[in-house]
Amino acid sequence: MLLVVLLGGCSREHYQERGKADAPVAGRAGEDSPAEVYNFPDGFGNLATKCVGDGRRAYATTRFVQEDDDDVVIIPANAVIVDDPDCSKP
Repeated sequence: MLLVVLLGGCSREHYQERGKADAPVAGRAGEDSPAEVYNFPDGFGNLATKCVGDGRRAYATTRFVQEDDDDVVIIPANAVIVDDPDCSKP
């Protein structure tokens, strides 16, 4: 019973419910290399970056919740793609 309770907290539904799951990818197609992740202090969104095509780099932040007294402000995740010559294919 204890094992069920412990593993239940790691279920896919748990992460989807909380908005922390990855977006689905049709047919599991796509490029799967890891991103470089930069962790920021609590209260700030973390940053991930990777090459996403020939001469392109993507940056993405996590969303975070800012609480001040009774006000809760959810800062959305952001993503941007920029030119990066270091991402050129050999």
